[in-house]
Amino acid sequence: MANERLRAAISVSSATIQSVAAQVGVDPKTVERWITTGRTPHRTHRWKAATFLGVDELYIWPAVARQADTASASELVTYYPHRGVVPVGLWSSLIDNAVSHIEVLVYAGLFLFDGHPELADRLARKARAGAQVRILLGNPASEVIRQRGEEEGIGADLAARSRMTRRYLEPAMTTPGVEVRLHETILYNSLYRFDDDVLVNPHVLGAPAGQNPVLHFRYIPGGRSFRHYMKSFDYAWERGTQA
Repeated sequence: MANERLRAAISVSSATIQSVAAQVGVDPKTVERWITTGRTPHRTHRWKAATFLGVDELYIWPAVARQADTASASELVTYYPHRGVVPVGLWSSLIDNAVSHIEVLVYAGLFLFDGHPELADRLARKARAGAQVRILLGNPASEVIRQRGEEEGIGADLAARSRMTRRYLEPAMTTPGVEVRLHETILYNSLYRFDDDVLVNPHVLGAPAGQNPVLHFRYIPGGRSFRHYMKSFDYAWERGTQA
């Protein structure tokens, strides 16, 4: 049965079979077969094609939904009742083992630098080795920081913590590959990504981030959870301003 959803997604996005093929890295005849025969491509090709077309891969290939549900549930490595019980060694291990991506979305995240005084130097070394390091801090002059500070009961201290984190980052900010931006986004989670691992720290109204749970996800091909959270990072990153 032909895949009319894929055909329509290509048309609506003003793409072509050739452009999809080039983006995914396959022959145009392969993309044609995906359409005309309804063949389900390899998961990596599905992800690249869906991202390029701006649609959910499960919409184009609904047959993989059950597989994706299982993979998404399997992505959850563990749950911590609050950030204080996340092993210190886990943070160090994730930082040390990261090769391609280190991405952080926080209001301040000062605890990470307090616990790892040499973190700026480590981030710079990672970038020089080829990793992409992207840090998003709350704009200390923004209304969202002021409001969040009030909700946490620390007032202007949250803005001060954001400024201090930026100060800690300064030694790394001149290193190519290290980018720091300020955001004014209302955060529902703080995110700490290290390659295929992401620690998600949900924000609970009226409670500081350190008192809230942490969920550790590890990407599994076909899973949704890791990619779902990282989409929110990309959303905030595109709207951030240079620190």
